[in-house]
Amino acid sequence: MIGRREVLFAAVTVPAAGLAPASTAGAEAAAVVATGRRVVTGADVLAADHWRGLEGRVAVLGNPTAVLRDGVHVVDSMVAAGVPPVVVLGPEHGFRGTAQAGGSEGDHADPRTGIKVRDVYRADAAKFAGVLREERVDVLVFDIADVGARFYTYIWTMLTAMTAAASVGARFVVLDRPNPLGGKAKGPQLLPGFASGVGVKPVVQQHGLTVGELAGLFAGEFLDTPLDLDVVEVRHWRRDDLDTGLAWVPPSPNMPTRDTALVYPGTCLFEGTSFTEGRGTTKPFETVGSPDVDWRWAEDLNGERLPGVRFRETYFAPAFGRYAGRTCGGVQLQVTNAREFDAVRTGVAMIVTAARRYPFAWREDNWVDLLFGSDRLRRMVDARAGIDDIVGSWRQELDEFDRTRKPYSRYR
Repeated sequence: MIGRREVLFAAVTVPAAGLAPASTAGAEAAAVVATGRRVVTGADVLAADHWRGLEGRVAVLGNPTAVLRDGVHVVDSMVAAGVPPVVVLGPEHGFRGTAQAGGSEGDHADPRTGIKVRDVYRADAAKFAGVLREERVDVLVFDIADVGARFYTYIWTMLTAMTAAASVGARFVVLDRPNPLGGKAKGPQLLPGFASGVGVKPVVQQHGLTVGELAGLFAGEFLDTPLDLDVVEVRHWRRDDLDTGLAWVPPSPNMPTRDTALVYPGTCLFEGTSFTEGRGTTKPFETVGSPDVDWRWAEDLNGERLPGVRFRETYFAPAFGRYAGRTCGGVQLQVTNAREFDAVRTGVAMIVTAARRYPFAWREDNWVDLLFGSDRLRRMVDARAGIDDIVGSWRQELDEFDRTRKPYSRYR
């Protein structure tokens, strides 16, 4: 059992040989585990053991990223193995991922498996717990790939699910996956008074943790009720491994590639401005601009010599979203060295240079404050603070977060 500031580092261990999986997916997973060379996700580890250890009435909270190395969804693998979940819980964008931002798929029967799907998008802990009680869930399995940014909402869906599981006494199992941004924390911490759906607890903008590590941190730091938590760890992955060899599955419609994930912790801040963050283009979050921007922005940004990135002058007309159908000027970010690239610093530099050069405004609802975790960015940019001053302003809180997260680290 895990309580506040009391952590159980429980990793499910399965034998690597002598397995007799009931499906091709299980056989592939067993072969991957047995090689001992490639990165193996928690899902593949458990599939290799024929999903043993999931006793009772099992629910799966997942989306299209919950797949084995060969692309088979974990729910489909469990069904093929003869251990189907009693219910699947669908987050934002839905279980099969058909909904756009701010949407879900509703309650329905999954066409492929016939399993009941319950929509838990926007459910608070009480409503979520009600679903678990109605379905008499004993074990709640979480398998959703995160992209490493505080404002990517799946981690807060996980916190809600953990709170609900603790309240009904259900076991919570996380099938861990690598953080595509690696293990280094960057950016400001969410400050009191700025909690929202895009940031609930004091976590920095690029947290540098896997979902399994975050689950441990959430249980140890934020839950008041003890939780029976297990994390099925990733194998053969180190925190600085950015190339895992795993296929990229878009965790949401506007996160199509790894390159999108690399820049997202910085360029998502433009959602809180008068600029478009590139939704409605083929390069969302990699393409940023507005109808007022010309070639000079790329020149300004390249002149800053930001590490690991170049900026290409570009022109585009979004198919939907802000400035739909209007021609915009802007930049495309081209990451040249992922290890050197700092998405948060880059996002700040882009905002500072844009505000100096062009008509620039914040959204009237001050949405950028919720994304950034405080009103500091908005105030400092309005006061014409420099890039280094803004970036330096969060050094102390970043150090504090690094100390807080250290006991929950599972990977070197």
